[in-house]
Amino acid sequence: MTTTDHCDFLVIGSGIAGLSFALRVADFGKTVIITKKQATESNTNYAQGGIASVMSPTDSFEAHLADTLAAGAGLCHKDVVEKIIKAGPDCIRRLIEIGVRFTPAREGDGLSLGREGGHSQNRVVHAADLTGREIERALLTACQRHKNIIIEVDHIALDLIAFEHRGKTCCGGAYVFNEQHQRRLTMQAAVTMLAAGGVGQVYRYTTNPRIATGDGIAMACRAGAPVANMEFMQFHPTTLSIVGKAPFLISEAVRGEGAVLRTAAGTAFMKNYHPMKDLAPRDVVARAIDSELKRSGEDSVFLDLRSIPADHIKTRFPNIYIRCLEEGIDITRDVIPVVPAAHYMCGGVAAGVDGRTEITRLYACGETACTG
Repeated sequence: MTTTDHCDFLVIGSGIAGLSFALRVADFGKTVIITKKQATESNTNYAQGGIASVMSPTDSFEAHLADTLAAGAGLCHKDVVEKIIKAGPDCIRRLIEIGVRFTPAREGDGLSLGREGGHSQNRVVHAADLTGREIERALLTACQRHKNIIIEVDHIALDLIAFEHRGKTCCGGAYVFNEQHQRRLTMQAAVTMLAAGGVGQVYRYTTNPRIATGDGIAMACRAGAPVANMEFMQFHPTTLSIVGKAPFLISEAVRGEGAVLRTAAGTAFMKNYHPMKDLAPRDVVARAIDSELKRSGEDSVFLDLRSIPADHIKTRFPNIYIRCLEEGIDITRDVIPVVPAAHYMCGGVAAGVDGRTEITRLYACGETACTG
């Protein structure tokens, strides 16, 4: 049985990208968010480190731009990077207004600013080491309270409704499967936003949840939308390596607080690969670890936090501390076995910085999109 429904804005995905878009447009019409599992199940929920933004008077847009272009190995579009970086502080303030509780600075009125790989300054706004979960909580609460937003869980987007109009491909919504009631739904929409996340499950070892199967990119492809940079998959350098267990992300912010990567023999090796050592860009660190493992034949390298005060570790990284304890690793005293794992799809559906794709009335944002 197939039923038909209508909305002004259809959002496919319930992570930070989809929820943010829904809140932006909901005042202008009926907005339906569909997600194939529960609304909280997204890559956002697994993000630990935080959001890089120029928030300190000692930092600058110019420095952030230079760091980003360097980390992108010259492949980023400078105009797009500049636009996104300059929008950062306003986006952080908007998230705070929505209800996100970022960790405050230990002194003064500002926010605590961490440091991650490739950054020359402390500029990573965070909520302890559960930043994604906190942002998801606040955005989801705001969406649930909005009178024009409907969230449909257990709804799988099967394909886009694509048709030709005056020589151009247009999108009129999506065909959806309601898992709970085992029926198809034709969801017609004036505007469709693809915010369905990345493709981590293509890889055997990934930080992504099981839902990260590239649905949004595949649907856009089938409808005729161009994709770009699909060969670029970011591997996070440090995930907890326990035989028989799925990788667990160990935030880059740990190295920002002073943790050091070491071989099984205890030798710090990143000085051999990059001037920024353990805070080199992610691709450099991931390749360095891979090189060390191939050279040594070991199963992992080790992340050493023992130079960081124990109380600070427990306060700054409570989630990582507890998760490692579950595996018998006290990170205030023990080193953590780590390996790289697939983390973030850099490519995706080709889109402008406004999310507009080559298909009329179809937009893409977040990990599903490639904006340059």
